[in-house]
Amino acid sequence: MNNLAIKPDDRVLVIGSTGFIGGRLVLELLKKGIKLRLLVRNPSKLSPSLLKNQLIEVVKGDLLKDEGLPAAFHAIHSAYYLVHSMGGKSISSNLEFAQADKRAAKNFVTAADAAGLKRVIYLGGLGEMGKNLSEHLRSRAEVAQILSSGKTFATTLRAAVIIGAGGASYEMLRYLVERLPVMVCPKWIDTKIQPIAVRDVLAYLVGCLLNPDTAGKVFDIGGTDIMTYREMMQQYAKAKGLCPRLIVSVPVLTPHLAAYWVDFVTPVSSGIAHPLIEGMKNEVICHDHSIDQYVPIKKTSFPDAASIAIEEGKEVKGTIGS
Repeated sequence: MNNLAIKPDDRVLVIGSTGFIGGRLVLELLKKGIKLRLLVRNPSKLSPSLLKNQLIEVVKGDLLKDEGLPAAFHAIHSAYYLVHSMGGKSISSNLEFAQADKRAAKNFVTAADAAGLKRVIYLGGLGEMGKNLSEHLRSRAEVAQILSSGKTFATTLRAAVIIGAGGASYEMLRYLVERLPVMVCPKWIDTKIQPIAVRDVLAYLVGCLLNPDTAGKVFDIGGTDIMTYREMMQQYAKAKGLCPRLIVSVPVLTPHLAAYWVDFVTPVSSGIAHPLIEGMKNEVICHDHSIDQYVPIKKTSFPDAASIAIEEGKEVKGTIGS
C-alpha cells in the first residue's frame, strides 16, 4: 500500500465541497497542508478566502452531466466523493434521485479509471441490504458498489445520523424538538440508531486519506451511544435546556404524510425529509468496529455532539445539507 500513501506534492480532488460535510472537510484538509482541487457547478458558492487560497484549484463542472471531469481528474492522487442527488424542493422532484446517484457514480468511475486515480473515499450510510432497506439507504449502498467496481481503491465510511449544525438530519431533529413540545410520530421513532458527531466524521475522513492501509476497505462509523430516535429527541431537549417532550407514536402516519408535516414545521424541504423519514424504519448501528484499528479517535458522546452543534448553530446560516 506504500504507493497509495499521499505525498506533499500530491493533489486531492473533493467532489461535494460546497455541502455540509464537504465544506468542513476542505478546511480540515487545508490545516494539514494538503493541496486540493474542487469540482463545483457554481464557483461563486465558494468563499473568497477559498478562491484565493494557494493550495486550492477550482474546476467548474458537473458530475451528473459528465462536464469538466477530465480537467478535474488530471494528475489527481485521491478523491473524496461527497455528493448525492437527494434534496429537491418536493417529493416528486426527487423520485429519480437513485437513478441520478447511479449515473453520477458511473461517470466518476469512468473519469477516475481514465485518469489513473489511486484512491476514492466515500461517505455512505449504514444499513444492511435487503428488501426492507429504504430507497435512500439502498441508493447509498449502490453508489458504494459502483465506486468499488473500477480500478481505483475505494474506501467507504458508513454513518448513520450526523450531528452538526447545518446537516439536514440534525436540523430536522432540532426544529421538531424546539418547536413541538408534543409530537405525533411514525412507529419507527423507536428504531435504534448510532448517531455520530460531525467532527468525528471529519476525523475519520482525514484519517483514512492519511492511512493508505484503509484503501479498499469498508468501515462502519458511529458515536459512543446507541439509542432510539425517541431517546435522541429527549436528549437533545435536555441539551437545549427544554422540558421533556411528549412523543406519541402511531402506526397510521406514513412517511409521505410525515414528510409534509416536517416540511410545514421545519425549513427542511419534503424532498429531503421524505427519504430521511423513510430511512427511520431501518436500524442503523455499527456492527464492524475495525476503523478503530486504522484511525483511532476519541469518540464524541451524543450529549456533547448536541451541545457543540447547538453552539455552532448560533453562527451557521445558509442552505441545509444532508
